[in-house]
This record gives sequence, structure tokens and C-alpha cells, in this order.
Amino acid sequence: MRDFVIMTDSCCDMTAKTAKDLGLVVLPLSLQMGDNVYRNWLDGRDIGFEDFYARIRAGETAITSAVNVGDFEVEMRKVLDDGKDILCINFSSALSTTYQSAVIAADELRQEYPEAKICVVDSLCASLGQGLLLYLCVQEKRKGRSIGEVRAYAEATKGSICHWFTVDDLNHLKRGGRISGATALFGTMLSIKPVMHVDDEGRLVPVSKARGRKASLLALVDRMAETAVDPASGPVFISHGDCEGDALFVAGEITRRFGNKDIYINYVGPVIGNHSGPGTMALFFVGTKR
Repeated sequence: MRDFVIMTDSCCDMTAKTAKDLGLVVLPLSLQMGDNVYRNWLDGRDIGFEDFYARIRAGETAITSAVNVGDFEVEMRKVLDDGKDILCINFSSALSTTYQSAVIAADELRQEYPEAKICVVDSLCASLGQGLLLYLCVQEKRKGRSIGEVRAYAEATKGSICHWFTVDDLNHLKRGGRISGATALFGTMLSIKPVMHVDDEGRLVPVSKARGRKASLLALVDRMAETAVDPASGPVFISHGDCEGDALFVAGEITRRFGNKDIYINYVGPVIGNHSGPGTMALFFVGTKR
């Protein structure tokens, strides 16, 4: 059985160290701010996370770009030339064309490497939801599962990766067309915070509203109580838009209510953070349904 590599993109929002420890090959998406183009490397080498959020708070805007076909071809060819197969698990196709770029690159390379297996999976996930799916797939790989078995596991599991999040500033969602201008205006005036999730098709969907920031954070934990397969154990991932204190508050609530201490926290990266804004808080876990 040939060895295989799990490949993904930077919208998984893991730390560079975690991605390395898991043996992942990670391709960066890009963003343009002013005249400069930055790669969304997991280690923030082009643009640091705190720097990015400071600039967004100061009123700068960015234009984000998917990983292109050529970038996938270059990285896939390195793995194939090393005699290994590829399982590529990408950012939700409902939010980016990155997955489609991977599909096109894989189709072209299969003709050049007919002996190789190149499998591409649409995660239908975002941020550390994608990261959680990747983490679980690596655990399966480490059990000695084949590329076909891990691909089947990814397809079977991705619909159970729950994504619950809230934002602090509604204007970023308004700019991205997620909510109307009137909703953003009145929500801001009344301190109403949306509680949203990523649905079965990988799209961002508002589900409910909370009055005030603390209520919105507690609402995320309430959703976990309702649908988590086992809230007391199993990994819980939390990503934040430069509001680590709120992430630690949510983590503390999870530990207090369920006793779960298996919690991983990191930034929402600049590509997703450009659309969700500073103050985004997101909670990810395995549930009975999304």
C-alpha cells in the first residue's frame, strides 16, 4: 500500500506547528490590502494576525483570492514525484473556488501519473471546522487506514462537524452581503448579535439572535449542549478574530459545564477574518447534525 499525504489550504486556520505535527501540506490563500498582496501562511510570515486585525479595525479593506490551479499542480507534483498519493481536503466550495482549483489540478495530473491516487474532498467546512475534520482524518491515517478509507471517513464525517459562531461587528457581514444594511444598523443600535452556523451545503446561515456579547458567547455553548455527540470528551476547536479573552471565556464555560478540557484555540485567519471581522468567535465540535 502506497503512502499518502493529506493536503489542504490555509482556511483550516491551524497553527503552523499543529499542521506540521499532523504532517499536512498546506497551500495559502491570498489577500490584497492596498497595493500589497499577502499570502495567508499559517505562521503569519506575510501578514501577522494582530497586524491584520488592527488594519481592519482602522478601516482598511481586503480582497481575497483562492488557491489557483497552478499552485496546486506545483505542490501535488512534489508529492507525486516522491512516490506518494494525495488526499486533498479543502475549504467549503460554497465559500471559495479553492476546492474547484484542486479538482482541476488533480484531473490534469492523473494523466501524467496514472499509477497515483489523487483524491479531492470538498470539506463543506470553514476555519477550525475544516481544521477539526483534518485532525480527525489524520488520526484515522495514523491507525493505518488506506487513502480510500480515510477519504470515505472524511465524506462520512464532514456533515457532523458543527460550526457555531457569532460576530461583534455586523458591518463586516453587511459588506459581504450576508445581512442587509437595515439589519446591520438596527442590530448595532440594539446590541443584537447574530448566532450563525455553516449549514449542510457549507454556507453561512444566521440561526438566532442574542442581546449583547456575553449572551451570544453563551449561546454557542448552549448549541454544543444540544447537539454534541459527547460534550464531555473529544476535541473542541475554537477560533477567534483577535479576541482571545472571549475564546478563553467560551473554553472555560465548556470545561465548567461539561468537564471537557480537550480544547484547541487559534486565530481566524485573515482570509476568513476579512469577511467576518474582528471579534468573531467560532466554536467547532462533532455533533449529531450540523
